[in-house]
Amino acid sequence: MDIDELKTFVEVADAGGISSAALRLGVAKSIVSRRLARLEADLGVQLLARTTRGAALTEAGMTFRDYAARICAELDIARETVLPAGDLRGRLRVAAPLSFGPTHFAAVLAEMARRHPQLHLQTCYSDHFVDLVTQGFDCAIRVGYLPDSNLVAARVGEIHAKLVASPAYIAAHGAPETPAELLAHEALMQGTESWQLMDGDEVITVRPQGRFKADNGSALVAAAVAGLGIGYLPDGLTHSHRASGALVPVMTRHPVRTAGAYVVRPPGPHPSRKIRVLIELLREYFDQTPNLVAA
Repeated sequence: MDIDELKTFVEVADAGGISSAALRLGVAKSIVSRRLARLEADLGVQLLARTTRGAALTEAGMTFRDYAARICAELDIARETVLPAGDLRGRLRVAAPLSFGPTHFAAVLAEMARRHPQLHLQTCYSDHFVDLVTQGFDCAIRVGYLPDSNLVAARVGEIHAKLVASPAYIAAHGAPETPAELLAHEALMQGTESWQLMDGDEVITVRPQGRFKADNGSALVAAAVAGLGIGYLPDGLTHSHRASGALVPVMTRHPVRTAGAYVVRPPGPHPSRKIRVLIELLREYFDQTPNLVAA
């Protein structure tokens, strides 16, 4: 039984179709189909039921998928164990936030690729949370307050944020002093999220309102600079604007609760060495990058 056939089957099972799996693997659909046909012939059972919408696992396929995934994962670990120290190869697919990714994390990923010439690294930048398993990602870099999930998370650094506004907005509307006063102001938001502020050691949750919303942090920074309202924004995105005076902190007696940056991966007994190296590089980056810490 060929390991490429097993890996291809797992990709098709997780992607829900041959076309999506071929795109993930970087091979032609005909190659994926041939590998599946050989695997089913070797096993003597049908693993996938082809449909007009893709491919659905048969009962045998659902059982075999878990075994095949474990075999592939164990083989990857075995290969990494016998590789020369520090040498990485294979593929690493990473999901990263659009707001921080290109400006802060892209350089770390590029450095990782530079250090490991045999590593194939693919990154998708989006502020929407992707499903790591169904969309075929090895891990994701996520920023904020990590929600409960079945993913395994490693904290790589702290994300500090502030409530900020432009001098023009403050001149026109004043600056709030308390969480209650904040509710009377225009908030720049991603959706209907709540804001978490500190009162000493106590966390205060505020649900502000606002007419300007965007699903990207950089767009909210631009709105704050334009005087449209108060933003709940990470220091890494507002550092230069605060330095120039285009944005100023407000409600400093109620600082924003410190968030975190994480590398998350699907559940499993051990992270691959590729993921461990990425975690180490990101931790080094946070240690060396003052714009991401309180300023």
